Formats: sequence, structure tokens, C-alpha cells
Amino acid sequence: MSETDDNPTTARHRQPPGPGEVEVPEWPSRWVGWILFAGVMMIVLGMFHAFQGFIALFEDDYYLVGRRGLTIHLDYTGWGWIHLFMGLVVIAAGIGLLNGQLWGRIVGVVLAVISVMVNVAFLAAYPLWSTIMIAVDILVIWALTVHGDEMRVIREARSEVSP
Repeated sequence: MSETDDNPTTARHRQPPGPGEVEVPEWPSRWVGWILFAGVMMIVLGMFHAFQGFIALFEDDYYLVGRRGLTIHLDYTGWGWIHLFMGLVVIAAGIGLLNGQLWGRIVGVVLAVISVMVNVAFLAAYPLWSTIMIAVDILVIWALTVHGDEMRVIREARSEVSP
């Protein structure tokens, strides 16, 4: 093996394998860990949204301000249904992302942006919780937009191995 075989730049431009040789699939970088992190965090965020939704539906007095103090004047039952629905969709997108699906990545970015907006509107009701969720949403957006394509390599490698 020559010195140039270890260089990632030249490794991508290798010739196809000859007869009797096996092509080793290109493995993704360490950044795939961030995509896995984003997928898991999407599932966790989805559960948090669902949890917030159930609290808003069943325990109106839990939140710090009345519905008049919210950015958008909507009763907590409405907020509860919004959070519950968003939570279920975010969980589904997180599972899709962990399976290397492009739709999971796209839906994940869109829903994380929507989640940021929903939590900004919900800041007055529960500031600490909403701030934490906004921060995690931003990390998910960053991971999906910067390195999301690397999950495709894992999905393709899995499909080649499966019978």
C-alpha cells in the first residue's frame, strides 16, 4: 500500500476494482455521530413536545402565566394539541433520520425550525424549558444541514449487506 492510499483525497479517486478484487465502501466520517445525535434528540424533543402537550391539555394551572400572557393568544388546550401533534411528527422524523432517509432529514430541519418558533411563542409560559428546547433545536438544525448526507452511506452499506 502506498502513501497516497491513506490520503482521503486520493482514496476517493481510485480506479474500480479489477477482477478478483473487492471494493471497500467509503465509510462516513465521524460526523455521522452528530447525525445520530440529531436523530435521537429529535425523538427526545418529540417526547418533550408530547409531554408539554399533555400537561397543557390536562393541567392548565401548571404554567407560569395565563393565556393572556402568551405571545399568541390561544388557550392551553390549543397549545396542548399543537405540542402533541408536533411531538408525534418529530418522533417519526427522528426514526426516519436514524434509518438514513432523506425525508427524515428534510422534515427534521423543517420541524426543528417550526419548533423554535413554537417555543419562542411559548417562552412566557415556561421560559427555562422553552429556552432549553430552542437550544436543542438549533443543534439539531446544525447537525442535519452540515452533515446530514453522511447517513446515506450507512443506509446504502446496509442495503448492500442485506439479502
